Amino acid sequence: MTDDVVRAWAYLSRVAEPPCRALKALVARVGAVEAADRVRRGQAGDAVNEGVEARRHIDSAARDLELLAAMGGRLVTPDDDEWPVLAFTGFGGIEGRLRAQAHPPMVLWVVGPARLDEVAARAAAVVGTRAATAYGEFAASELAAGLATRDVAVVSGAAFGIDGAAHRAALAADGLTAAVLAGGIDVPYPAGHSSLLRRIAEDGVLITEYPPGVRPARHRFLTRNRLVAALAGATVVVEAGARSGAANTAAWARGLGRAVCAVPGPITSSASVGCHALLRDAAFLVTRAEDVVELVGRIGELSPEEPRAASPLDDLDDTDKRVYDALPARAARNLDEIAMAAGLPARQVLGPLATLELCGLVRSRDGRWKRALR
Repeated sequence: MTDDVVRAWAYLSRVAEPPCRALKALVARVGAVEAADRVRRGQAGDAVNEGVEARRHIDSAARDLELLAAMGGRLVTPDDDEWPVLAFTGFGGIEGRLRAQAHPPMVLWVVGPARLDEVAARAAAVVGTRAATAYGEFAASELAAGLATRDVAVVSGAAFGIDGAAHRAALAADGLTAAVLAGGIDVPYPAGHSSLLRRIAEDGVLITEYPPGVRPARHRFLTRNRLVAALAGATVVVEAGARSGAANTAAWARGLGRAVCAVPGPITSSASVGCHALLRDAAFLVTRAEDVVELVGRIGELSPEEPRAASPLDDLDDTDKRVYDALPARAARNLDEIAMAAGLPARQVLGPLATLELCGLVRSRDGRWKRALR
């Protein structure tokens, strides 16, 4: 892109609160440079003019781009190769109450070495409450670390609680993590995560549709959530209250046709009420990273069976188990006593006893059998 085009995109990013469908449609029709010129002159059409009237006089594109360059960042537009086209395609099919906000971003301000298309190709969002419990932070960390070691990008919102635990765990596992921000790329929020955001910018990627200097606000967090859901093949809610931003992200994921997952918690925990509501609403129950990889991975990439406690009785048939149960814990019995206890004819007991003896489960002596002590 030429400098004029980049400056036009940067200017347009600031003049309207995203997502602005009318402005995006104008850009698609006439190009960024012409759209920017029409907006400046107040001749962009009634639908666009209404959305940009309060800010169209603000042109800080040159300064914004200088700040972005100083941070080592880049402005990513739909014309760039790394624009995650497939990830944003799902917005076109959303109906209902989410429809008004169901539009892809016009442009993205990005800092970090990871490409957006590569992140979106194999990613899971791990989200949850800011007021996380020790259980919730442990679960988020275990899931994120497991996903990172399996080459799944961990997407979240960099908030306190579950988000922060997921980002830190992914970084600790030398994996890829992406933080989607609800403010400008230069505004560390929350301030307590400044160092975490720097680490993500160094090894992963920071993403926002808001220009530099824009402060996070409640409506921007809700707008941001649609991008968290869109960039991931599945959204995993680890802990969430009855009303939470994580539940909003899950709603976006469902609207976009992505998998919605929830981690169960104690039935007494208010921090898990939202997760249990999602499970009642047919969310996938997940307890380990493999469960999530199965949803976001390649075709045929199935999670292995969970290990289960094995018993030497597992491979026995029903008759063998019935004969084994007929033996007391310590005393020995003769053939007739075993047959009576098992409710079987004596002739049908000898075979199972031989099998049990070969398996080392019983011992015989002087015509009497007893369980082998284990």
